[in-house]
Amino acid sequence: MDANGERKVTISAIAKEAGVSVPTVSRVVNGRSDVAPSTRRRVEELLRQHDYRRRATRSRNKARLVDLVFNDLDSPWSVEIIRGVEEVAHTAGVGTVVSAIHRKSEPIRQWQQNLRTRASDGVILVNSTLDSSAQEELRRLNVPLVVVDPAGGLSFDVPAIGATNWAGGLSAMEHLLGLGHRRIGIVSGPRAMMCSRARLDGYRAGLESTGLTIDDELLWEGDFYHASGFAGAQAFLRLPERPTAILASSDQMAIGAYEAVRQAGLRVPDDVSIVGFDDLPEVRWASPPLTTVRQPLAEMGAVAVRTVLRLAAGEPLDSPRLELATTLIPRESTAPPRQN
Repeated sequence: MDANGERKVTISAIAKEAGVSVPTVSRVVNGRSDVAPSTRRRVEELLRQHDYRRRATRSRNKARLVDLVFNDLDSPWSVEIIRGVEEVAHTAGVGTVVSAIHRKSEPIRQWQQNLRTRASDGVILVNSTLDSSAQEELRRLNVPLVVVDPAGGLSFDVPAIGATNWAGGLSAMEHLLGLGHRRIGIVSGPRAMMCSRARLDGYRAGLESTGLTIDDELLWEGDFYHASGFAGAQAFLRLPERPTAILASSDQMAIGAYEAVRQAGLRVPDDVSIVGFDDLPEVRWASPPLTTVRQPLAEMGAVAVRTVLRLAAGEPLDSPRLELATTLIPRESTAPPRQN
């Protein structure tokens, strides 16, 4: 019996109902990979049905752990978010469990299973999308949840921390337009992501404010990584009338665009000005140093962990939606267009 007088399900009972051995259930509970997929699904379903938790006697309020979940961990962007979370969590005496779900069902299921079998003060999802069953599982576990830079697709209402992406895209355009550029290409992020659409809308607003029409030849959809920035810039530079400036929706794509310009025998900013988005630490060491829109990534992580700890303590939030300000950081990758 538990403290409420309700009978607790045991691993032995789960094993008997699933028709497997106790060690098999134990391996599933502990997130081990040496279990057949069909068996794992059957056991996990029973664990969910019986609301099994390995540490059911432990209070979530005393867990002193926060889960930080990314789609991927292969970007300096992620490191900046982690840095902000860690600084606040360390001061608060809270540990951080970092996971990557890789947008695939098996890592998501394994992470959920781990969460079911240990205590957590809250979950911070970063730029992540989860299917409806995964979202419902988080709700059922009743763990406080905060989303950083929501990608879109979350079907239930949770606090979200983001940046002023539209204003950032517009400020980049105002900078380039103010230098005299009129033919400006953009390598945007994936259209499915809210931040990508907002930055692209900022680009459009900048053009429209100057009475310029949008040229579809100067729109390229990237994925935030170097190779897509390289490919987009290459396509722009092959045009009969190439752009005099390129706005890349991430710093990594901007660095990819640098390489395309170099391989074309041109120079930044003499022939093509380039603006990035993020202000990752390394871009100030690029050659030339990159003009970019600073996204307060570490601060976003810090605000997210403060928010989730307030939720865990039962404290009300001032606002369920926060957008932190972006700032244009002019450096040496932008200049007035060359006069022919």
